[in-house]
Amino acid sequence: MIYVGIAFVIILVFTIYALRKLKRKKADQFPKQWHDLLLKHVDFYSALNTENQKRFQIKMMQFLSEVHVEGIQLELKDLDKVLIAASAVIPVFGFPEWHYSNLSGVLLYPDNFNSDYEFDSKKENRIIAGMIGTGRLEKQMILSKKALYHGFSNENDKRNTAIHEFVHLIDKMDGDTDGVPELIMKHTYTIPWLKLIHKEMEAIHNNKSDIRDYGGTNQAEFFAVASEYFFENPNLMKRKHPELFKMLEHCFQMSPNSYTK
Repeated sequence: MIYVGIAFVIILVFTIYALRKLKRKKADQFPKQWHDLLLKHVDFYSALNTENQKRFQIKMMQFLSEVHVEGIQLELKDLDKVLIAASAVIPVFGFPEWHYSNLSGVLLYPDNFNSDYEFDSKKENRIIAGMIGTGRLEKQMILSKKALYHGFSNENDKRNTAIHEFVHLIDKMDGDTDGVPELIMKHTYTIPWLKLIHKEMEAIHNNKSDIRDYGGTNQAEFFAVASEYFFENPNLMKRKHPELFKMLEHCFQMSPNSYTK
């Protein structure tokens, strides 16, 4: 009976694995013209050597095969897809195998929107540039095209809305969006990380930090804002916040400024 039970478990495991493999759509070939778009608009990519650029391309196409990108009242352009996919890949580039199992679609709006998802210029409180959907929009991400492009127009301003939202998804992979990404953070780092978060948030509240004020909202927003800084201007963070930089290196299993040609 024991052998039958073991055999059943083995069959079940292989069945689940096979079903997961079947569910994943085969990734399309990377369009050659996208290489130039990435070189022009994504500094992270342009700093990679040829081998890592190929790896980045594969990860982009894998993402686009698993997540549907849709334009809302706009026609999707190649650059839209390139920047969205690049935003998804950058924070998980240090992981050999990564799938956003908590995301099925990205909705690209023309501009910022309000809490009712309205983006018409006549609507009030259109201050949201990106968010992770809940309720009927569970497993959906909503991004403003204006904010998406702005995030890659200045690679040194420590801000990138799309990366911010993908970091929230990474944080949420363990079930809670709480600023402690247990899926990618070793347990031994959890307590030091929480202490560091509170220390840095206090500095923000006392106007003694160059980390964006929004990072002082709560732990989840601090993690997302600090991650934007980490990927957008790693050299400055390493100089001004060495402890935080080192902790994020451990978390993301990479250093953005280590991928040089």
